[in-house]
Amino acid sequence: MITLPRWFRRHSILMNETPGGPWGSGGDDDKSGPRNPWAVPPGGRKTGQRPTALDEFLKRARGSYGGGNGGAPQLPGGINARNMWLIGVALILAVWILFTSIHQIGPQQRGVVTYFGRYSGILEPGIRLTLPAPVVDVEKVDVEQVRNDDFPREGGENVLTGDRNIIDLAYTVRWRVENPRDFVFEIKDPEETVRATAESAMRAVVATTTLNDAIGAGRTQIEARVTRAMQKILDDYQAGVRIQGVSIKQASAPASLVDDFNAVTAAQQEAVANLNNARSYSQQIIAHAQGEAAAFDKVYEEYKLAPEVTRRRMYYETMEAVLAKTDKVIVETQGVQPWLPLDKMRKLPDAQAGQPAPQAQQQGAQK
Repeated sequence: MITLPRWFRRHSILMNETPGGPWGSGGDDDKSGPRNPWAVPPGGRKTGQRPTALDEFLKRARGSYGGGNGGAPQLPGGINARNMWLIGVALILAVWILFTSIHQIGPQQRGVVTYFGRYSGILEPGIRLTLPAPVVDVEKVDVEQVRNDDFPREGGENVLTGDRNIIDLAYTVRWRVENPRDFVFEIKDPEETVRATAESAMRAVVATTTLNDAIGAGRTQIEARVTRAMQKILDDYQAGVRIQGVSIKQASAPASLVDDFNAVTAAQQEAVANLNNARSYSQQIIAHAQGEAAAFDKVYEEYKLAPEVTRRRMYYETMEAVLAKTDKVIVETQGVQPWLPLDKMRKLPDAQAGQPAPQAQQQGAQK
């Protein structure tokens, strides 16, 4: 068994005894000892002999580590690799400058310009040129688009009314950007700020409204009040937002109380219908009384002109109206003689009816 120290001593003796290592010195003139397998064979390469794959690998390795040409690696075609890196960096820089310096602003847009993060100005619609990023940054803002936000995003929102009732409320807020500078710089999250403002304004307005107004005819007033309240709050924030309007899509009682509220609503509608019918009937009676009063006024005017004639005429007309539909019997003073009613007397033969009536009969008829 050979120990490690003894192996090192033996290896050193072999190396000293053999010049140039185990394969000799490796020179072309050295005829003694084994030849180095990595060296060129004596006499050089034969004419027409192609380099081996190992020679090509070693040549490429020496070129990549700075061998020859002043230490710069060569690419096919004689192009220096370092120059290629410079050209690539220059192209990337040119593209970056091109895409960050030219800005196309649409007709409905405005460009908010910042110079190292500080507000610099507004770009109007068109193709505009600025310094490249990150020196100058341009944020495009749509100032004509009307945005619609639905509240709440799902279902209905429970809101407390002024008379301590709860209603399910759903509504939509329409708004647009009025001032791009304030919209970008004054508030951190404009969309969420508008939503929070809408919810706060709606709750504040409904809290001063009764349930009947909230679910009935008072919706229009609620929408107008919420619009004004939102605009005031956003103006105080300098948000650069203009509220176009608020539309209530749903305002109803909670689901557990829908039947009771429907019954109350039906009773209210019936009460309103009865009240309208009573008013219509009273107007008819008043109109009829006014017509009779006007007719009496005309008769009174005639009465003032001829009182006696008017009294007699009124008497005759009244008696005619009273006795027109009654049966009549005339009794003379000397005795009792039955008379047929006048309607039956009109049916007697013409000869009998044409006879002159006695004087008493004529007097009774006049009475």
